[in-house]
Amino acid sequence: MITRLTAGDVRDELESLAGLLADVVAGGASLGFVLPFGRGEAAAWWRAQEPAVADGSLMLWAARASDGIVGTVGLVLARKPNGSHRAEIVKLMVHPGARGDGLGRALLGAAERAAAATGVSLLLLDTETGSTADRLYPAAGWARYGVVPGYATDPAGTLRDCSFYYKRLDLAPQS
Repeated sequence: MITRLTAGDVRDELESLAGLLADVVAGGASLGFVLPFGRGEAAAWWRAQEPAVADGSLMLWAARASDGIVGTVGLVLARKPNGSHRAEIVKLMVHPGARGDGLGRALLGAAERAAAATGVSLLLLDTETGSTADRLYPAAGWARYGVVPGYATDPAGTLRDCSFYYKRLDLAPQS
């Protein structure tokens, strides 16, 4: 089940969110963190997101299983007056033990639908080139507009290329 999280939900489910983030980073996902990275650092990162969730500049969704949260995705709305038509997909992650069941695509779809409902017509994101996510986005109708070599490091500290994508919601077929 995928639900939108409030700032209160982030507080109430901090342990589950921290466990997810720490496990995904330990599994090699390039989400902006480097090893060592544990639950304490992950909890601090989630806590720091609460104000943005509370003020609506960051929307979050979670996929839940019986043992807690197994996936998340964020939608960051542009703050610039000339960018109110665009938003960025951030921190799409699925626990390694929950992959292969379409949760990534379902989370992405939830964020896309919410973006369209708020009047956003252009979505942007970036991901490590060659990653599982790098295969998901084109299959979900996203267009790659470039690759930057050595853009960021993976959790082990190795420089990796990054693919940049966009999706025009005003041109996307409705499902």
